[in-house]
Amino acid sequence: MARVLIVDDEVSIRRALKNILENEHYVTDQASNGEQALELAGEENFDAILLDIKMPGMDGMEVLDKLMTITDAPIIMISGHGTIETAVDAIKKGAYDFIVKPPDLNRLLITIRNAIDKKDLVTKTRQLIKEVDKKYEIVGETPAINEVKQMITKVAPTNARILITGENGTGKELVARQIHLQSPRSHAPFIEVNCAAIPSELIESQLFGHEKGSFTSAHKMRKGDFELSNGGTLFLDEIGDMSLSAQAKVLRALQENRITRVGGEKDIAVDVRIIAATNKNLKEAIQSGKFREDLYHRLSVIIIKVPPLREREEDIVMLSKHFIEEISLQQGKAPLTITGEALDMLKGFYWSGNVRELHNVMERLVILCDNQITAEDVERFVKPLMLN
Repeated sequence: MARVLIVDDEVSIRRALKNILENEHYVTDQASNGEQALELAGEENFDAILLDIKMPGMDGMEVLDKLMTITDAPIIMISGHGTIETAVDAIKKGAYDFIVKPPDLNRLLITIRNAIDKKDLVTKTRQLIKEVDKKYEIVGETPAINEVKQMITKVAPTNARILITGENGTGKELVARQIHLQSPRSHAPFIEVNCAAIPSELIESQLFGHEKGSFTSAHKMRKGDFELSNGGTLFLDEIGDMSLSAQAKVLRALQENRITRVGGEKDIAVDVRIIAATNKNLKEAIQSGKFREDLYHRLSVIIIKVPPLREREEDIVMLSKHFIEEISLQQGKAPLTITGEALDMLKGFYWSGNVRELHNVMERLVILCDNQITAEDVERFVKPLMLN
């Protein structure tokens, strides 16, 4: 049940509010002055606080200032001497709402319910953010991956365009995500476009949008990913597979910070940070005429090379245990243990598919093994399926 702190110097008011709230199945605590309120709020976790303004000693506005530093519970101010100026001041200081005494019962209960719902939503949002941050965590402590982490920390606060290179499965998307999460744009959208997965005739519509009727299936106007990621980050994965015509339009967008929808004439201003990634050698692609040199120079202000797993062998231990915990949770199983001999065998593989391949292997082992992953399990379930 939700817990509400009632702060008022009048016993009759506290008693009346207590009876009203407990009749609605709230748990209540009481404080007769600001000092008691601060002490209780520092010790207990309340879902909402009802705070009187006119109290002897420390008044409600002063208590409000101090409460804002020690609790995230929504604070509802109550007063028999309310004015518009006082209410506005309280809201500016962070109060959830302001109610005049004697309070209207329905309004009081609705305000408390809404305040608690908001607190629950904020709590859930914070938890989701933590889960997202953990999902995109870069696991490893070898010098090779630490160098990547240090580069992310340096470049994330800037607006510099970044080209991430590396083999398939090394975690280029994780690097892009971390750059976004550590940047001032983290509150804005992060949109990923896999340039290799979209047919060349549709890539321009995907990136820049289209106007209604601009081609056969364009039944309505559609915003492209440049517009959708405005203020945030656009991640162009597998940029080396983008068609030359799309490359030309991307180059213009980077030069002018403006785009034009397919079939449209109006220029649209965009503020987007571009992060690109590729597993191809773009310099060779430039030589063969498959990639524009001027676009390469626009994209590669900063180049981050993500090392293959075979160059960070010691991270295999940490990654394996991380994946076991993550996958066990997803599968509804208690986390398995893994023997040192099994880990040594995993470290001996070439890992052509890099971290993605290791994740798949650990998922296979978590599903097929019972309580512990042994060297015999790796020999039986992993080694015969490795490509090298």
